[in-house]
Amino acid sequence: MNRMAAAGLVLAFALGTSGLFGLTADAKNDGGIRYNKETNTPSVITEKWRAPRTFQSSEVVWSYLEAKQDLFKLKGDVKSQFKILKKEKDSLGMTHYRLQEVYKGIPVYGSQQTIHVDQNGDVTSYFGQVIPGLEAKNIPTRANIDNTGAVQAVKNDLKASQFAADPRAELMIYPHEGKYHLAYYVTASVIYPQPGYWHYFVDAVNAKVIDKWNAAEATGSGTGVLGDTKTFETTYSGGTYYLWGQSRGEGIKTHHAKNASYTSPKLPGTLISSTTNTFTDGAAVDAHAYAEKVYDYYKLVHGRNSYDGNGAAIVSSVHVGRSWNNAAWIGTQMVYGDGDGMTFRPLSGDLDVVAHELTHAVTDTTADLIYQNESGALNESMSDIFAAMVDSDNWLIGEDVYTPNIPGDALRSMSDPAAYGDPDHYSKRYTGNEDNGGVHINSGINNKACYLIAQGGTHYGVTVTGIGRDKTAKIYYRALTVYLHPSSTFADMRQAAVQAATDLYGASSPEVQAVKNAYTAVGVN
Repeated sequence: MNRMAAAGLVLAFALGTSGLFGLTADAKNDGGIRYNKETNTPSVITEKWRAPRTFQSSEVVWSYLEAKQDLFKLKGDVKSQFKILKKEKDSLGMTHYRLQEVYKGIPVYGSQQTIHVDQNGDVTSYFGQVIPGLEAKNIPTRANIDNTGAVQAVKNDLKASQFAADPRAELMIYPHEGKYHLAYYVTASVIYPQPGYWHYFVDAVNAKVIDKWNAAEATGSGTGVLGDTKTFETTYSGGTYYLWGQSRGEGIKTHHAKNASYTSPKLPGTLISSTTNTFTDGAAVDAHAYAEKVYDYYKLVHGRNSYDGNGAAIVSSVHVGRSWNNAAWIGTQMVYGDGDGMTFRPLSGDLDVVAHELTHAVTDTTADLIYQNESGALNESMSDIFAAMVDSDNWLIGEDVYTPNIPGDALRSMSDPAAYGDPDHYSKRYTGNEDNGGVHINSGINNKACYLIAQGGTHYGVTVTGIGRDKTAKIYYRALTVYLHPSSTFADMRQAAVQAATDLYGASSPEVQAVKNAYTAVGVN
C-alpha cells in the first residue's frame, strides 16, 4: 500500500496524464465483441452460442474455440494450443472453464481465457487474451538451463540470504518488449534483507534476467494494537495455549518473527504462546483475530474456504524487521512490520490492512492479475474493495494504523481518491513507470467505480443509483473469481462487472445499470 507523495512523482503524474475528461478506457467494439488493441483478437465476447450438437463436459469448450478460429486467428488443432486449467460449477448452475494458451506445450505467460457455459450447455461469454501467430515467431523451445539454474540466477541477482520458502520455477513463453522469450518464471518469497514477493523471468537459453518486479507492495481474548480486547480461537497443548485456531480450514496460525534478520530462523518464526490463554502482544492479537474475521467473511458471504477455496492454512508473522513500515502477502504467508511509530503503528492493527493483504492471496489463486500497469491496478483495487467490505464502517483504507499522530488520516479513500492524490477518472491515470506502472495510484479509478455502485452519486456529470455494499461485493467477487484473467485491463473490468451483475440480477436489472453508469462516470467504457 505504498502511498507515493514525493514532489517528483506528483510532477510526473501531472505531465503524464491528460486533463480531458473525454478520454476513456475503451476497446474496439463490434456488437457483443470487444477487441484487444494489441493482438486484434477478442478480449470479451458476450453471446448465446449453441454448439452444433450436444457435447459432454469440456468438449463444448473445444467446439467453441474451433468455431471461433478465424476470430482468434488460430491455425491447426485448438486442443494443442490451449490447456484447461480449471472447471467449476457455481450455485447458478453455470460452468466456468479457465484455460491457458500454450505453444508446443509450454504456457504463454499472461494468456489465459475463461469460457462460461449455462445450464443448457450454451456458451454465454468469453473473457481473456489470445496471442495469435506464435508459430511464425521462431520461439526457441529447448532450454539450456534447468529449474535449478534459473533459481540460482534469481538468487544471484537478489543477493538475498533468507527465503520464506524455496523459490519456484516454471518454464514459460514470456512476451516482453516485442519479443517472445523461452524463460523460467521464478517466484521468490524473501525475508532478508527486505521482505518481498519477487517475480522473475530468466532467459532459459542464456540465463540472463529478462524482467523482474516485487509484488509484496509497501503498505502498505487479548489486547490489540489500539488497546481493544478481542476474543479468538487458540489451541491448548502441554500446559500452554497457542495462537493456533483449528476450526477454520487447515487452521490459522500466528508467529513471532523476532524482528527476523539474516541470523534469525526462517519464517514463520515461533508460534506465539501463553500459559494463561490471555495474550498481551497487540500486534499478534490483531493479526490472529483479524485473520479469523477475513476467513469468516469469505466463507459466510461468498462460500470460499480460505484464500485458495480449499481450506489452506493462514499463516502470519508479526514483528518482521525493525520498525518496518509494511505488511505483505509474500506468496506463502502474511508478514507484518511494527512500523516506525510516525508513518505507521504495527500494521496488523487495522482490519483493512489484513483484509487487503489476504485478498491478494485470493487474487493469486483466481484471476492472478499481473502486478503491473492496469492489471496491477485492478489487483490493488480488488484488495481495497474487499478490505472495505470486510471493514465496512467507512470507505477509507489503513486509517487505523497510518500516521498515528495525525487524526483522520488514511492511505487511500475509495469515496474520494483525489483527496490522497489518486485519480478518480481514467483520463487522469498515471502512465509512468514508478509503482510498477501505477498499481497503487491508478487503483483509485476502479475504487471510485466500486464506491459509486454501492453508494451512488453524481461524478463528472454521470449519476449512479447505488445498490448497496452487499450486492456490490457479490458482483466484484464473481468478476474476480469467474471473469477476470491475468492480463485484464480497466475495459475488461467493466465488462466483467457487467457480466457478473447480469448473471446475478438479470440483464435489465438496476444492478447492471448501476455498474454501467459507474464505469462511465470514471471514464471506462
